[in-house]
Amino acid sequence: MEENIVIRNEKKEDWETVEKITRQAFYNLYVPGCVEHYLVHIMREHEDFIPELDFVLELDGQVIGNIIYTKAKLIDENGTEKEILTFGPVSIHPGYQRMGYGKMLMEHSFQSAIQSGYDTIVIFGSPVNYVSRGFKSCKKYNVCIESGKYPAAMMVKELRPHALDGHKWVYQDSPVMAISEEEAERYDAALEPMEKKHLPSQEEFYIMSRSFVEG
Repeated sequence: MEENIVIRNEKKEDWETVEKITRQAFYNLYVPGCVEHYLVHIMREHEDFIPELDFVLELDGQVIGNIIYTKAKLIDENGTEKEILTFGPVSIHPGYQRMGYGKMLMEHSFQSAIQSGYDTIVIFGSPVNYVSRGFKSCKKYNVCIESGKYPAAMMVKELRPHALDGHKWVYQDSPVMAISEEEAERYDAALEPMEKKHLPSQEEFYIMSRSFVEG
């Protein structure tokens, strides 16, 4: 199987396929419907998008997955800003999930990020999907959000050991992440219809996204 796998940078001709895979991967997962495909659509035009860390995974010549990165920042107790990375969505076609392809994309992108000089990644997600890739609770690295809280879903990976030592950090997303629900809905409505459903995974997301680690 290995010899049929290629990980490469996304090209413009991949855009439609990647957005379709993203939509299929996330539809009804966190909420009825999804906005992740719209986020990918607008992210590529944003100044914080990092083209060299935008990868697709091909299996037998067919694109089945994507990982996409944007710049984010950490601000320490002195007001000093540190440019870091965040990724997402990571999308694997539903027919190929839980087979290790997402792991391959992540590990490939981590090595590329290190080569590009980055030393820290902060993400929001379900910890069960990321702790095996070296992510830890934001609390362990003293990284909080602007309210001073430590979200259970916020995880940190140091690409260079001790990159965050000795400081208290506040995380700030790229403005591209603050998407308009109305525009996302309009974009989705123009695509091939998919049924919006209420699924148990949405309750799990609701609980996780509103949970905090005690400071």
